[in-house]
Amino acid sequence: MRHIRLLAATGTAVAALALTACGGNGTGTEDEGAGLPTTPTASAEQAASKTPQAGTGGRTANGTPVTRTHAPDPRPSASPATRGSQGGTRAGTSGGSGASVVLCNGANTTVTAQPVARPLNHMLITVKNTGGKTCELPYYPVLRFDQMQWVPQADRDTQPQAVVSLAPGESGYAGVLLSAADGSGTGGMTARKLTVGFQGLTPNSSGGPSATPSLPAKGVYYDSSLKVTYWQQEMDDALNW
Repeated sequence: MRHIRLLAATGTAVAALALTACGGNGTGTEDEGAGLPTTPTASAEQAASKTPQAGTGGRTANGTPVTRTHAPDPRPSASPATRGSQGGTRAGTSGGSGASVVLCNGANTTVTAQPVARPLNHMLITVKNTGGKTCELPYYPVLRFDQMQWVPQADRDTQPQAVVSLAPGESGYAGVLLSAADGSGTGGMTARKLTVGFQGLTPNSSGGPSATPSLPAKGVYYDSSLKVTYWQQEMDDALNW
């Protein structure tokens, strides 16, 4: 009888241990990770694969289209003025309009030099625009007879109000005082060749190719009184000075 009671007590203890291992609630054995969320958390790699990435294009792993984005360009955009300078410009402009100036010179004109009866000891230089664009004649002609080593100066009183501008087919003029009428000039000589130089948009700069108009067969006499006018729009202004 005593042996039976001992066995019963032992069975009761074993049952109690089993209930303790099950949490004491009879629901069955719990996982060793008790207290953690039952839904697994997505890994960082999985999360990244579902997030649209800028600039990748295509679609995400779940099929959602990815909108392509671009980072802003760090370089400043060029202003129109800068582009203009980068593209390159001519040395001068006309009237502030930004249009390129075409200079009259030996390449786009025909030039003649002809002594006149009145005024006495004068010669007329005529420049005709034979090009397809309007050209300008800044300042005054740079004359050289034969191999002369000096440049005749211009009479300041003949400077016009505006630069002479020649449309295609039009002519401009300059007058030349060859020698003093009263004989006061010195170093007189007869020239057989004349070179007419053209100035650029700044004084004494080159305006392009020169011209070599023909002189009379007997040549042209000049002395130290030699001087020229500024370029003129009208013939009378080139001679009446």
